Amino acid sequence: MGCSGFLPAEQGRSGSGRISRQMSKSLDEMTDEERSQLFPIILSEYKPAWKKNYLKERAMVEQAVGWRNIVRINHIGSTAVPGLIAKPTVDILVEIKDDTNTARLIANMQLGGYRYLEQPKNPPPHMMFIKGYTPEGFKGQVFHVHVRYSGDWDELYFRDYLLSHPETAEEYGRLKLEQKQKYAHNRDAYTNAKTDFIRRITGLARAGVEKNTTNTGVQ
Repeated sequence: MGCSGFLPAEQGRSGSGRISRQMSKSLDEMTDEERSQLFPIILSEYKPAWKKNYLKERAMVEQAVGWRNIVRINHIGSTAVPGLIAKPTVDILVEIKDDTNTARLIANMQLGGYRYLEQPKNPPPHMMFIKGYTPEGFKGQVFHVHVRYSGDWDELYFRDYLLSHPETAEEYGRLKLEQKQKYAHNRDAYTNAKTDFIRRITGLARAGVEKNTTNTGVQ
C-alpha cells in the first residue's frame, strides 16, 4: 500500500529537461529509472479532499465493476487516515465475487480511464488499476484500485489500527518522512523500508481483534 489539483506544485516537475525527453515515450516504453524520475515519492499533509475524491471515484468504480459483483469496497492506505502524512494517492480495495467476469471488468475499468497492471506474482484476480500517471508526470488525483476476491486482507487491519491509535499513525508518518529522504526516486526501496513496521502493526491489529472476539464469545 501512492494526486489532484491540491498537490504540491513540484509534483510532475522533477527535472524538466529529463521529462521533456521522456514525453515522446509512452509509460510502457520508459525504463524503471525514467519512471522513477518522473514520479518521485511525494508526501503531503492530510487533505480532507481525499475522502471526497474517494467517494466520487468509488461511484465510478462500482459502475465499472458492477455492484452485483462487489462483496465490499474500502478506502485503504494512508489517505484513509485523517491527520496522517501520505503520498497523495487514493487507494481503493475492491473485493469481488468468485464468478465475476474479470475480462469485462478490465475492459470497463480501462474505459473509465484506468491503466491495467498485471500482477504475475500474485494469484488471480489481484488486479491493479492506476489513474493519474501520464508521460508528462502526475495529472489530477492519482488512484490505485486493487481488485481481489473476498478475503481477510491485511490492509484493512492496518488502516483500522492507525485510525484507533493516533500515536502509532504519527510514528508511521515520521518513518515515511525519514525514508523519503533516502529513497525519493526509488519506490521499491521506499516501500520495503516500511515493511517491518507495517507487519508489526498488522500483527498487533490481528491479535487485538482475536482477543476481542474471544472475550466477547463471538465465533
